[in-house]
Amino acid sequence: MFEYAAPIIREAEVFVITAGAGMGVDSGLPDFRGDKGFWNAYPAYSRLGLSFSDCANPQHFADDPSFGWGFYGHRTNLYRKTVPHAGFHIIKKWIERQGADYFVVTSNVDGQFQKAGYADDRILEVHGSINRLQCQKPCSSSIWQNDEVVLVDENTMRARHPLPRCQDCGEVSRPNILMFGDWSWLPDRIHIQEHAFDKFLKANANRHIAVIEMGAGSAIPTIRATSERIGWNFENATVIRINPREPEIKAPHISMPCGALEGLLKIDELL
Repeated sequence: MFEYAAPIIREAEVFVITAGAGMGVDSGLPDFRGDKGFWNAYPAYSRLGLSFSDCANPQHFADDPSFGWGFYGHRTNLYRKTVPHAGFHIIKKWIERQGADYFVVTSNVDGQFQKAGYADDRILEVHGSINRLQCQKPCSSSIWQNDEVVLVDENTMRARHPLPRCQDCGEVSRPNILMFGDWSWLPDRIHIQEHAFDKFLKANANRHIAVIEMGAGSAIPTIRATSERIGWNFENATVIRINPREPEIKAPHISMPCGALEGLLKIDELL
């Protein structure tokens, strides 16, 4: 399978990098797959019997903001400390060596691609970013940089005051992330990214496109659907799906049942 992927990479004029939560596992980020994985990462929520979807609920910022920011403050601090693994740099090396154009589409909210040196205007964050804030009401359409320092008691997973506040009205703010049952998320920033990605695809429709998909599961299939849409609708596009649990994809696209870093390293060895 690696020997089939290497020529696709070598001949690519354009790269589309599509990434789900599995992309961050090799950087040491927790695997939230299922309640067990979530509770292993956050024992305090296990004791409370709360799932990921229970915690990732925007209503907490209105009803119990210390609880809401306990979860998202901890994640913010974790992502800030995380160093992107070597796989991010391997793909960037391929892009630069071939003088290729590229775009990243990710469901991750952690900002790891930006941290690894990918251009912000070449990234579509379909669920938003933990590095941006908005009002929890919201009182306006403002979205701003998250420079807040949030201290979290890891025994209770509650944030200590003062909590981040809206720069316009003074209410408690929240991350500009699409949460579960979320009617107050402001998608304007993502709409701009989506427009840029559509423009990118139109400009590169007739070129050789390598779609490198990593760690994207089928439970929330947004990323997999994006890869497949490009793979089946663009004549010169090939999808390389790297996933240890759900690698299946029909030929001529390529299935690689392994982790993101392992797969990228083995392709790179053949190049």
